[in-house]
Amino acid sequence: MQIDEEVAKLLQLKAQLGGDDGKHQFVLKTAKGTRDYNPKQMAIREKVFNTIIGCFKRHGAETIDTPVFELKETLTGKYGEDSKLIYDLKDQGGELLSLRYDLTVPFARYLAMNKITNIKRYHIAKVYRRDNPAMTRGRYREFYQCDFDIAGQYDAMIPDAECLKIVHEILSELDLGDFRIKVNDRRILDGMFAVCGVPDDKFRTICSTVDKLDKLPWEEVKKEMVNEKGLSEEAADQIGEYVSMQGGMDLAERLLQDQKMSQSKQACAGLSDIKLLFSYLQLFQVTDKASAEKVRTTEVQVMVASAQKNLLEEKLKLITELWNAGIKAEVMYKKNPKLLSQLQHCEESGIPLVAILGEQELKDGVVKLRVVATREEVQLIHNTHTVSLLAHGRMT
Repeated sequence: MQIDEEVAKLLQLKAQLGGDDGKHQFVLKTAKGTRDYNPKQMAIREKVFNTIIGCFKRHGAETIDTPVFELKETLTGKYGEDSKLIYDLKDQGGELLSLRYDLTVPFARYLAMNKITNIKRYHIAKVYRRDNPAMTRGRYREFYQCDFDIAGQYDAMIPDAECLKIVHEILSELDLGDFRIKVNDRRILDGMFAVCGVPDDKFRTICSTVDKLDKLPWEEVKKEMVNEKGLSEEAADQIGEYVSMQGGMDLAERLLQDQKMSQSKQACAGLSDIKLLFSYLQLFQVTDKASAEKVRTTEVQVMVASAQKNLLEEKLKLITELWNAGIKAEVMYKKNPKLLSQLQHCEESGIPLVAILGEQELKDGVVKLRVVATREEVQLIHNTHTVSLLAHGRMT
């Protein structure tokens, strides 16, 4: 009944504001840059959100919520050139407020207020931008953002690799077709700007222009750098050479050998971390080499690996037992290879099992057996029965 009454009021108001005599007419519509969603669209959204949230929870994340508006001073100056896109609200009760522009600044405010140093959280909520909407291109003034963050101090690139694994899982599970995930390290970008001759005071503004390469061709990006931002044409051309490059581990290695980039300690540190990141991504089966179907050129069943140094003799003893039992096995021809490089070899070669020896395993008389594809591990008593099981393929 209440809905019927409200509809009647709106129709009455429309009639009062004008008819067909050319005067101003009241039009029922959504505000500029916003839209309604019908039940079918909401069902699709709910299914997508459930997939995303399920992945976040699988990785141990918890969720928070924050107000749709913040104190204006909390948001002011946090977004650089985009600050002009913040929706300011009228003074209410002595507080100047603004609608949240994204979910990152509210998250930072939440951490600071509650003195939280470590948290893995996700937050899916609406944000608001006083932008010129382009509805046909999905550019709205009110829209959802989906944030996942791991806050805290950790060893380099491990949380970063998990974040990329999560993105990969979600996009794969949603079955959207082929996709490409782009990664970057700010130190690489800043180092590149430095060696290309960008003045320090122009780093941030040139960076915001480079970000537009996802939407604009290089010619237009260069024009903005030179004509609007005052960058020299020579510096812009040098930047153009670098930003046109694409690749993963191979590109990081190339840039580390690059005559200009190698002059920047900042860039080299970033590139070294990117290499580390890609090594973890290979283990997480995220990189192209791990999502692509492998064509095996050998029939090796087991890789004999070591977790510590000075275990070559023990590895050679174990692989001899495997060979004598008819098992197709392999060992790296190094005295002290890193465990990561041994596991990477298995990934690249499609070897299904790794037998890992360590000092503790030797003391306990066991061998740690890992399934490469799933990373599941079991400990087996090191004896002829274990070797026999391997020989008959029962561990796979």
